[in-house]
Amino acid sequence: QVQLVESGGGLVQPGGSLRLSCAASGTIFSINTMAWYRQAPGKERELVASITSGGNTKYADSVKGRFTISRDNAKNTVYLQMNSLKPEDTAVYYCNANIRSVYTMDYWGKGTLVTVSS
Repeated sequence: QVQLVESGGGLVQPGGSLRLSCAASGTIFSINTMAWYRQAPGKERELVASITSGGNTKYADSVKGRFTISRDNAKNTVYLQMNSLKPEDTAVYYCNANIRSVYTMDYWGKGTLVTVSS
């Protein structure tokens, strides 16, 4: 009933910037919290940033001051602006959203790869 599709990943040099987008579609009554997670090879998936329906944000300590999460409720879309990227940011980034659909539950995108390298 619900699909999340990420876009915007790619290869960038250290110090560069990327903006990720995630659009939700399908049977959506409302969207609560939206978030970005990431998972590097051999590591656990971690929460990068989250944003509530009211616009309250939280960030992992490792990205504070560099990343900004935002959302456009009219477009059912969440964004992650990533600046001053570091090699340690290399990971598959996954979109997550708690959505009221047929059931209220968390939905996940398939991920978009971000590679930070010279």
